[in-house]
Order: sequence, then C-alpha cells, then structure tokens
Amino acid sequence: MKKEKPYQIPSHVTEIILDSISDGVFTVDHDWRITSFNRAAERITRIPREEALGKHCWEVFRSNMCETDCALRRTMKQGKAFVDTSTYIVDSDKRRIPVVVSTSLLKDGRDTVLGGVETFRDMSVVEELRKELDARYQVGDMVSRSPAMHRVFKILPQVAESNSTVLIQGETGTGKELLARALHGLSPRRNKPFVAINCGALPDNLLESELFGYKAGAFTDAVKDKPGHFALAEGGTIMLDEIGDLSPAFQVRLLRVLQEKTFQPLGATRESKANVRVIAATNKDLTELVENGSFRQDLFYRINVVRLDLPPLRVRKEDIATLIRHFIERFNRLQGRMVTGMSQEALSILMFHDYPGNIRELENIIEHALVLCPEGEIGVHCLPENLQNMAPQPLGAGINAALKLTESQVIQDALKRNQFNRLATARDLGMHKSTLFRKIKHLGIHLPKTDGRSKRKSTS
Repeated sequence: MKKEKPYQIPSHVTEIILDSISDGVFTVDHDWRITSFNRAAERITRIPREEALGKHCWEVFRSNMCETDCALRRTMKQGKAFVDTSTYIVDSDKRRIPVVVSTSLLKDGRDTVLGGVETFRDMSVVEELRKELDARYQVGDMVSRSPAMHRVFKILPQVAESNSTVLIQGETGTGKELLARALHGLSPRRNKPFVAINCGALPDNLLESELFGYKAGAFTDAVKDKPGHFALAEGGTIMLDEIGDLSPAFQVRLLRVLQEKTFQPLGATRESKANVRVIAATNKDLTELVENGSFRQDLFYRINVVRLDLPPLRVRKEDIATLIRHFIERFNRLQGRMVTGMSQEALSILMFHDYPGNIRELENIIEHALVLCPEGEIGVHCLPENLQNMAPQPLGAGINAALKLTESQVIQDALKRNQFNRLATARDLGMHKSTLFRKIKHLGIHLPKTDGRSKRKSTS
C-alpha cells in the first residue's frame, strides 16, 4: 500500500498564521540573517518587516544577549531549545523593551537544519505592573516590604505635616538620612532647603561655626561672613546626624537653640531666628546614654517628640530581594549598565548574609557586582571575595524562604486593610478566593474569629 505524503502547509498560509500570533516571531539562516519577521515583531520592535529582512539579527534587536549569551546562538550550537529566557531589546526609538524569548531549530521536512527560530513576548505591561506594585512599598528612595518599616511609612505623612522635632534611631547604614529626606519631601517645607550635618565628625569649635556660621573678623582667618547650616536651611529642614556623639558642652548650646528657636553666629552682636524643622538622628541608644549621664535628659526630651526606629537589615530578610532589584535598576540607569538580574546561587548567598553594614553594605555589594558584571546576570563570581567564599545554601533555599515570608506578609497586610474580609482581600490581591484560602492555610496565617463582614466565626 502506497504511503501518503504528509500534508504541507503552503508558505502563504504559514505567514498568515504567524501574523495572527501576538508574540514576535522571526527566523534566521546559518549566516544569522533574518529570513522571516511577523507582524507582532514589527509592532514590538517598531521596525518594518521589509527593513528587518536580510539584516543580521543583532542589527535589528540590539539585545544585551547578542554579545554575551544569545539564546538562539546556544540553540544553533547545542541543537536544543531554550524556553522563557528573560532579556531586553532596544526598539527603533532606542527604548529598552523587556522581553521573554524562546528558541528552537528551524528544520525542513527532511529534518535538515535551515537555521533558527525565536519567539519573543513583550513584558512591558508586566514590568509596569510590577513597578506599580513595588511603588506600594516605596517612600522616597526607601523600599521595603517589612511590617516594621510599613508602620514607619504609614505614619510618615502625618509626621511630615507637623513641625515637631523628630528623632530617628537606627544602626549605621539603615537609611536614616533617606528617611529624613523622605520626611522633608512630604512636608510643607519641601520647596525649601534640606541640610544635613554629621555632628560626630567635628570638634566643638568647628561644629559651632558650621552650624551657626560666623561674621568677618570673628577670628584670624574669618575674612568674610559665612552662613551656618541653620541659616542655609532657612524655611526648610536641618538634619543633625549622630547627635549622640555631641559633647556635654555643645549639648547645652544646642538645647538653647532648640528652646529659643534662635542662634548666634560667632562674632555677631545679636541673635538670628531659626525657622527650620529639626530632625535628629543617631546610631546609639539615647535612653541608655541618658541613664549613664553622657547625654542630657532635657535635650533628649526636646528632640524625642516623635521617634522613628529603623530596624537593621538582618531582621528584614524579606527586603533583600526587593532592595537588590532596586539597586540594580538604579545603577543600570545611572551607570549605563545592562544587568538583567541575579543568579539563584548569588541571591542565596546574599539572603543568608548578616549585613553588619545594613542597607549601605548591600548597596555597595551590588555596585561592586555591576563593576565586574556590567551586563547579563550577576553570578557568584561578581560578588566581593569575602562573599564568594561563603558556602551557598541549597539552590533556592534562601529565595524560597524569602518569597514565602514576603508572600505571607503581603497577604496579612491585605487582610488587615480589608478588616479580614477574605473575599475583599482576594479582590484586592487580584487572585481567586480559593487560591487565597489555600495560601492562608499553607502559610499558616492566623485569622481572627470574626471578619469584616459579620460576627460570624471565620473558617480556615
């Protein structure tokens, strides 16, 4: 019996099918020249088909993968497909478009390799949604998913609206100045100067002239008037950093300024008004310093009107992945880098690091990594040597733990926003109610006996 030949789809029909697909699709020959280019590829790249055909694929896409880790090149070399590789392309308007690509060999009916085929999906909408979601966890330049930080974020607008003195306490590197700048940016004084000074870095005589300024002739080298930080911050905000390091003598001087709202430059015959909002910051426990007599109790009460405590990064592990992504995006933008993310092995190491230098240390780690790995994915070899020598946890262990913790916190926050009404919470999170119920049970989230709809007992 004669075997029938398989039906071959005519080329014009194939073209119609490809043009109906929402993902971009293109093919290349063995010389890497584009042999087909569907309608979605035109739309995403903003390059007409007739312009793309015959060109080398890297001339059209200008992706960060083209030079370093091309998925299509790996497919052509290894003979196997690659699925859902994240990268970006540059369109005709020189905009970076995040995409997910899949590649495979292009063969004819006789299994002869004619070239390669790549599909790519525009992830711009997904990326924008992610940024929108991340914005919920950002105030100024501070990003966090930590419940402790969210309590700070929640009251920040009210604190910013007042003129009350604020005391920010936190270890070195936790972001005290960023928080102070965020307060200033949310306040009615936002259009006036923000001035910061490290009180612990200067001896009393220099600190006095820096804070209050001096008049010409006040001392030998004072050839002209110099305004101090209080004058420079007129109408705005002054941050007195490391206030716990002030000498007892200068504490008395500062207390008078805060009480009287006036200051006197060196060599001046009269006092000047201080129309500034004062934010004090320290990495020390001022209560302990008051108890041992090294910090004045009356000054402590003067600056401790509103206190904001910043937790160290080691107790905010759920923030590490978010901060890493934040820093990568920032350094990409500022330094023209093309880093797409971080390997699971590198992330696992960073998840289990203790961060004695807190967020500043993590920022420095990422900046170091981008110097060594300016594009593609950050691997373990891009990390500082002291971290490279750390034994990575089992692949994904740190990531999964962080993701579970983050997911749990996001769900708990949404439940609280909706008075523990699970149906409203599911809508808020954009998930099906059965998915939410399953996650609540899986994550071990405790629910109160009543929800936001009625006095009816809640069931798991």
